[in-house]
Amino acid sequence: MSIRHGLLALLERGPRYGSQLRTEFESRTGSTWPLNVGQVYTTLSRLERDGMVAQGGEDGAGHTLYTITDDGRAELRAWFEKPVDRTSPARDELAIKLAMAVGAPNVDIRDVIQSQRRHTVKAMQDYTRLKAQALLAVESGGARERDDVAWLLVLEQLIFQTEAEARWLDHCESRLIRLSATARSAPDAQSEPDAPAAEAPAPAPAPVARAGARTDRP
Repeated sequence: MSIRHGLLALLERGPRYGSQLRTEFESRTGSTWPLNVGQVYTTLSRLERDGMVAQGGEDGAGHTLYTITDDGRAELRAWFEKPVDRTSPARDELAIKLAMAVGAPNVDIRDVIQSQRRHTVKAMQDYTRLKAQALLAVESGGARERDDVAWLLVLEQLIFQTEAEARWLDHCESRLIRLSATARSAPDAQSEPDAPAAEAPAPAPAPVARAGARTDRP
């Protein structure tokens, strides 16, 4: 998650102070990725150090305001234009857990999969319910419509993500069942070794054919 660029996007709309940025960030994303004020001010300090934001005085309540600079706008434009890099994916705890569960002693990987599937389906149901609420808010055309649309997009991404995770878990279970069946049906080559060629008995001499006898047997 890029807190850095998220704050720049909010500051492009006008000067903001730290807790205001936190509130607007969480409103825009439906608190999916909650921030604390410490994170916000730490990020603002780094942006100020890099010349992307500057302090712009105080508001009537004495809050220090931050404004975006030209360098900050250029950084923001580049972020919007550049695709998110998928060549170095972030670590996925579930994928790591299943990878480590393969062959782990006293662990039934099927139990791990089924437990995760129940959690994933529950999360999908919760996201779907929240999506219905977000749609209702967007259609009502309230004062926070822009935030509601943003939250709707985030929710739909979460729904697609959990749907894909559920399908992947089904695939993992099917894959393990197929591999287990293949392992059980494979012949045990070590149980009945072939006799060495040197010990094979010599073939008997071919019998002399008799009148009326079949000569096509091996």
